[in-house]
Amino acid sequence: MPSWLVQTANSTYEATIARGCLGRIAEALPASAGTLFVVTEERVWNLHGPAVRDALGSRQHQVLFFPGGEVNKRLAAVEDLAEQMLARGADRSSVVIALGGGIVNDVAGFAAAVFMRGIPVIQVPTTLLAQVDAAVGGKTGVNLRSGKNLVGSFHQPLAVFIDPQVLATLPEREYRAGLYEIVKCGVIRDAALFRLMAERPADILAHHAEALERAISDSVRIKAEVVSADEREGGLRRILNFGHTFGHALEAETGYERFLHGEAVAFGMNAAVSLAVSQRILRESEGRRILDCVAAYGPIPSLSGIDPLHIARRLVSDKKTVKGRVHFVLPDRIGSVVVTADVDQGNVLRAIEAALAQ
Repeated sequence: MPSWLVQTANSTYEATIARGCLGRIAEALPASAGTLFVVTEERVWNLHGPAVRDALGSRQHQVLFFPGGEVNKRLAAVEDLAEQMLARGADRSSVVIALGGGIVNDVAGFAAAVFMRGIPVIQVPTTLLAQVDAAVGGKTGVNLRSGKNLVGSFHQPLAVFIDPQVLATLPEREYRAGLYEIVKCGVIRDAALFRLMAERPADILAHHAEALERAISDSVRIKAEVVSADEREGGLRRILNFGHTFGHALEAETGYERFLHGEAVAFGMNAAVSLAVSQRILRESEGRRILDCVAAYGPIPSLSGIDPLHIARRLVSDKKTVKGRVHFVLPDRIGSVVVTADVDQGNVLRAIEAALAQ
């Protein structure tokens, strides 16, 4: 499997995709590295800790447990990690190793970004969603009650190690949640990847090695290309938010407890497709293909009881809102999207209603 290079103005690193690459983590450590701090969840450490411990060998390391879950993805968690690190001897030579899903990647990455004004981090994603999205690109952060990922920092890692074989331990629901992010990648930039996801759902859902590893690799390649071109979301990188504007509003409205992030993105893609069709940006036939592909990896949990007006009101808290105008990422064809704030508000509400009815 390949490695994809991420090159930004101040950082260059590899996202390595290979079975067994957990055993290669030490390769990315600088010679001057001091104490290592592995931030993870207990269940993840029980599954993958022995491989990481073997990889680190005689390197001095400490394991810090994070409780996990979107409800714990808050500034208080970052402060707690920083206090634990300081109590255990961390200094500016220390390195954080984020071992876990997207929440761990985000929180541990943010802790590394702000501890003593910044120490290195290595991302080791253990969920599919984290492998194809959260671990690559240097976005770190936590939630506020008002919205998702509203406090954070861009902090590129030293390296990313993506091991497809760890997905064998992933619960089915978590696995499906990650597949929605791969569908997203196909819609925004790669029609061939979309065709793979649309035409081979049985293989993908069955963890067929060739199909799954191609899907992961193509998604990481897309993320690496986009981040290399636009590290801080000034232009091109905004396309990665397809499905996220509506999805983040859904997560906030339900208290971050009802849906996994990937499930919320699936809802968001459905809403964005409906909006794109109603705005005459996307042909209805293309929209139906996208909706059918999303449905092939479902179902997501019930959307009953959610008020579409409440979702609509939360859109203004999205990071992509500028001077009160919400910017939407909408497909104009499979493999291409546009970013626009020029939408009819009635169509926005109808798109939310349509997605809630899926």
